[in-house]
Amino acid sequence: MVGAGPNGLAAAITVAAAGRSVLLVEAAAAVGGGCRSAELTRPGFVHDVCSAIHPLAVASPVFRRLPLAAHGLEWVYPPSELAHPLDGGRAVLLERSLARTAAALGADGGAYRRLMGPLVDGWPALEGPLLRPLRPWTRSPLTLARFGLRGLRSASALAHRAFGGAEARALFAGLAAHSVLPLERVASAAAGLVLGALGHVAGWPLPRGGAQRLADALAAHLRSLGGEVQTGWRVGSLDELPPSRAVLLDVAPRQLVELAGERLPAGYRRRLARFRHGPGVFKLDLALDGPVPWAAPECARAATVHLGGTLEEIAAGEAAAWRGEPCERPFVLLAQPSLFDPGRAPAGGHTVWAYCHVPNGSTADLTAVVEDQIERFAPGFRERIVARATRTARELEAYNPNYVGGDIAGGVTDLRQLVARPVLRRVPYATPVPGLYLCSASTPPGGGVHGMCGYHAARAALRRELAGR
Repeated sequence: MVGAGPNGLAAAITVAAAGRSVLLVEAAAAVGGGCRSAELTRPGFVHDVCSAIHPLAVASPVFRRLPLAAHGLEWVYPPSELAHPLDGGRAVLLERSLARTAAALGADGGAYRRLMGPLVDGWPALEGPLLRPLRPWTRSPLTLARFGLRGLRSASALAHRAFGGAEARALFAGLAAHSVLPLERVASAAAGLVLGALGHVAGWPLPRGGAQRLADALAAHLRSLGGEVQTGWRVGSLDELPPSRAVLLDVAPRQLVELAGERLPAGYRRRLARFRHGPGVFKLDLALDGPVPWAAPECARAATVHLGGTLEEIAAGEAAAWRGEPCERPFVLLAQPSLFDPGRAPAGGHTVWAYCHVPNGSTADLTAVVEDQIERFAPGFRERIVARATRTARELEAYNPNYVGGDIAGGVTDLRQLVARPVLRRVPYATPVPGLYLCSASTPPGGGVHGMCGYHAARAALRRELAGR
């Protein structure tokens, strides 16, 4: 296994649990990929370098059955899953309770229950089809069809059709913006439906001590199964790897071509070259000398805060990133983990994690723009900043080559690349080279910390290459 991100770790665990010998190699000094933590600003302030809040991880069919608590993983559940402030000192909350969330939406409460209720009730039947390659058959066709009728629409159209008020529309727009698609694009609604449903089904928790704790627990479990982990080993070619019956790569398609070279047929290389990456992100980490002074105090109930105002504002910001244009008021995803995990900062201090979507490969420093958007909903916020750390989209790619152009989703997740990810093949994880597999977020089901790309790739390898001893 090459690459010790969540998918590489999940793949290695799956193969090791089947009784096969596993060597997992990682270029960085620590495992984790998108699940790493570090003191980025000042000593004692622990920041999540990439992912911070993990609804998909806690709900993951592969992660949740592993004994990760025995390896030090503890989930922290804030009182509310998500806060979305609006101008005028008001905010709408996503609560674990579907009924409480709906009640706070007033006249749109009934519409919210009708939209989310079937997904919440049917989640056990939905999670399998949604977290694997798309198939023309399923054991729960009616449940999946109900999701498809809504999820394959644009987020803007669904929000306008379902809701009459600004609060419910804004809440759904913020959820859907996690798709990193323009909200007018077909299939952008799917992310909003999935993440909203997960808020009620599993919550939006954070690992105590930082995202690194999740990666470390996965690595510890792998070692307990007999797997070997070697960090600080940057692989430049498949020829550098020891003999094995299978190689699984937690890398982007571009890196697959670099590692495999002429082993890959020319036609397959050309198809990989057509794989598209979406907008990148600009990341800002802040050390504060106090909590964020939200104008809407209920924002302090949630570790995750969506900053973007109305549906129309969020849609405009996301569309600008796709067009390669700057945006003065981008949609900002913010996490305030130290409110609920005080060990992340010295006494009285707090950490803030924030990013916004930007054109792919952007080198722009948007510190002032992001801070303006936070200040809009938290007057006096800037006065509490004691230190900053920034990463442009290009710098994020330098940190993790899987983030091509700063694209943390592993590639565009529109309808075309949901079906052909990274190319259209019966087994999308398998390459034309016997024994060589791709297991990154550029394979189904796509981005997010859930490990399912690695799990499915490993299952394919076990069936094809590792069936015998």
